[in-house]
Amino acid sequence: MTSAGQKVANIGPGEQRKRVVFGVVGLAAGTLIAALLVSMHAALVWRLPLILVFYAGALGLFQSRDKT
Repeated sequence: MTSAGQKVANIGPGEQRKRVVFGVVGLAAGTLIAALLVSMHAALVWRLPLILVFYAGALGLFQSRDKT
């Protein structure tokens, strides 16, 4: 943090863009797969691992937003 209390980014614009793309693709893929599994009436045990897909997508977006 700087003396004014502002965060200093430790990644550049290119890496931020990569993380946004990763986050959006991860969340979109998770949503698509979840919709497919729900429409097929798949058991919860098959839908549960989607937590990891949604987590990875959200992590990419949060890291991009915080520039870390």
